Amino acid sequence: MVWLPPMNIDLARTFLEITETGNFNRAAERLNVTQSTVSMRIKALEDELGRPLFIRNKAGTEMTAAGAQFRRYASNMVRVWEQARQELALPPGLRSLLTVGGQFSLWDRMLLPWMPWMRAEMPDVALKVEVGSSDGLMRLLGEGLIDICVMYSPQSRPGLVTEKILEERLVLVSAKPRTIADWDDSYVFVDWGPDFRAAHSQAFPDLSTPPVAVGLGILGLRHITTQGGFGYFPMRVVRPYLQAGSLHMVEDAPEFRRPAHVVYATAEDHSDALNAAVRGFRHVASLEIED
Repeated sequence: MVWLPPMNIDLARTFLEITETGNFNRAAERLNVTQSTVSMRIKALEDELGRPLFIRNKAGTEMTAAGAQFRRYASNMVRVWEQARQELALPPGLRSLLTVGGQFSLWDRMLLPWMPWMRAEMPDVALKVEVGSSDGLMRLLGEGLIDICVMYSPQSRPGLVTEKILEERLVLVSAKPRTIADWDDSYVFVDWGPDFRAAHSQAFPDLSTPPVAVGLGILGLRHITTQGGFGYFPMRVVRPYLQAGSLHMVEDAPEFRRPAHVVYATAEDHSDALNAAVRGFRHVASLEIED
C-alpha cells in the first residue's frame, strides 16, 4: 500500500491542471492564479512526496515516472473530496448526488428532457448539471468532478466509456431560395466540431475561407435570419423556419451526420444512479426523429 501524506487539495488540482495543459502558464490561466503560485504549489507537492513530478524544458513540461504514477492518486483525491463535500451538504430525503455535464448545443435536446425523466426514476438522487465545451467537460470527467456527460466530440481516454446515442442531421439552409450552384460569399461557416470540419473540407475541397465563420450555432442562425446568407444547421433546429418559409433548403447540397455520445467512467460497481442516468439518455435519444 502506498502511503501519501496529507496535503491541500489545491495541490492535487494544480498538478492535474499541468498534466492536462502541459504548461505551467496555461495551468495558471485556467486556475486563475499566477504562474509563481503554480510553481510554489508543485514545489510543495514535490517536497511532500519526496520525488520530482515534472521535467521543465523549453518545449513545455513533461511528467516524470513518479508524476505519471501519482496522477491516478491525484484524480481520485480530487474526485473523493468533491463528492464528499457535495454529498455532505445534501438535504434530508436525498441520498446521493449525480453530477452531469452537457455540451452547450445539446442542452435543449438532451439535458432538458432527461432531467424530469431522471427525477421521476430516481427521486432521492440530487442532480447537478454543468454545461460547457467538449474539452472542458472531458477534463472535468477525467478528474472525477462530473459523473457522466453528453457531447459531440469526446476524446478517447483510458478508463472512460464512450457510447454513441444518436446522430444529428446537418443540412444546408438559406435565407432565400438557391441551389448549390448559387454559392457566393454570403456563406456562413458554422464550426460543428472536428468531424464536421473534416467532412466539410472533403465535400468542398476548393472552398476558400468564408467571410463569416462562427463557433456557436445560434449565432450563425441569428446572422442568417437577420442579415441573409446560408449555412449548415441541425435539421431539428431549422425545421420550424423551413415550415414557416423563412429559411429554404439549398437544393443538391450534401448533408452531414454529427454523432452525439454519452461518456462515463469505466467501473464494475456503477451506482444505480449512474446506471439510471445512462438508461435515461438512451431513452431520450430514442425519442429523437430525424427526417
